[in-house]
Amino acid sequence: MEQPPIMISGHVIGLLKEYMRDLVEQAAQESRAEEQFGFRSAPYRSDQAISDLLALLDDRIESEGMQVGLPENFLHRMWSLCNDASSQISERVWLEGHIDNLVIGKTQTRELTYRALIEFIESRSREGP
Repeated sequence: MEQPPIMISGHVIGLLKEYMRDLVEQAAQESRAEEQFGFRSAPYRSDQAISDLLALLDDRIESEGMQVGLPENFLHRMWSLCNDASSQISERVWLEGHIDNLVIGKTQTRELTYRALIEFIESRSREGP
């Protein structure tokens, strides 16, 4: 049985985008620090980017959820959406990241993953009940 679409308001999508930007910036800072000290970044996959987002959401919901307008059961809803989107996002990130036979790092993986996830969420929200 197909599940009904999960509706997410524009306000919540805006918060998600803000949290995603924070994670992308964090990855960029980590990459710069690793390069500065001569370290090589470990491979990073889209499922790790999604896990990092869910962990951040868990933390933010606990600390500021109601104040910023995140709905009740939001983490569970995001978990379900991410689960539904996982294979599609993984394929897309791999394809986009390897178009020119480049190995993409954590920052690019997060950017591609989060862009694909937002597009997935928005397409689900357009389907409506």
